[in-house]
Amino acid sequence: MEGKALVIKSAGSTYTVRASGSVDMDCKLVGKYRLEELRSTNPVVVGDWVEFTLEKGEKLGRITGVDSRKNYIIRKSTNLSKSHQIIASNIDLLMLMVTVSHPVTFPEFIDRYLVSAEAYNIPAVLLINKVDLYGDKENETLENWKNIYGKIGYNCIECSVTESINIDSIRDMLKGKVTLMAGNSGVGKSTLINVIEPGLKLRTSELSDYHKSGKHTTTFAEMFELEVGGYIIDTPGIRGFGITDMEDEPLFHYFPEFFRISAQCKYNNCIHVNEPDCAVIQAIESGELSISRYNSYLNLLEEQKNSSKYR
Repeated sequence: MEGKALVIKSAGSTYTVRASGSVDMDCKLVGKYRLEELRSTNPVVVGDWVEFTLEKGEKLGRITGVDSRKNYIIRKSTNLSKSHQIIASNIDLLMLMVTVSHPVTFPEFIDRYLVSAEAYNIPAVLLINKVDLYGDKENETLENWKNIYGKIGYNCIECSVTESINIDSIRDMLKGKVTLMAGNSGVGKSTLINVIEPGLKLRTSELSDYHKSGKHTTTFAEMFELEVGGYIIDTPGIRGFGITDMEDEPLFHYFPEFFRISAQCKYNNCIHVNEPDCAVIQAIESGELSISRYNSYLNLLEEQKNSSKYR
């Protein structure tokens, strides 16, 4: 048996692939691959299309080739590592689930994910979950997020998985797409997937009472087929997200609101830090652009410089 298959689960060195006729099998990777010239810790990822062979009588197939990817989401393996972890590939939509509290999602985490999505032309939606738990202070932050990200052009959807708020709208958005569900641990990703596709019965976990942060319940990325059509990819909850693979790119290109206004800067090589007559800095000072987004930009710019310096 041989042919083309979709990687639906990655568990270390073993991959579950789905061939035509919805036949699932476990495979090992044969040979060494360097995809897109990245020092990747995982050369085959969920969402990849691969060539496979399965010899008669064998239980474990072999992946013999990996098709080119249209896009992917990537992060540094660790803060100090020069290698990279590709989370998933061939994505039609990124659903980034965030929470104002229970646990807290920090704006820079949101910005880092959105920058990565912009870099690989992946449309992104913000799901602001657990709105049923918010008081006045949290709702003020919620409105601020909606103002910041909605103004940029990101669709911001308030939801509550436990109270079924806007779940039907989210389900409709998933139809016919390969959607990556991402976010911090504890924000409710697996719980949402269970509501969308009850038969999956994914494991979920309560928040840590001491740290008010999520426990990691998803160890490896896994793709699930949806009854409404399409696939959803559940990803491990991560607290940090270091950008990579864009060391030589102008970072402000991936902040759409900065890029739009940058044409008004005096110098065409302006990087919007301390240059004279910088339209971006002027817009920050006037309140037209978000100071939290600008702080994320400065932190990422410093990280980008350090990555280039030590490559």
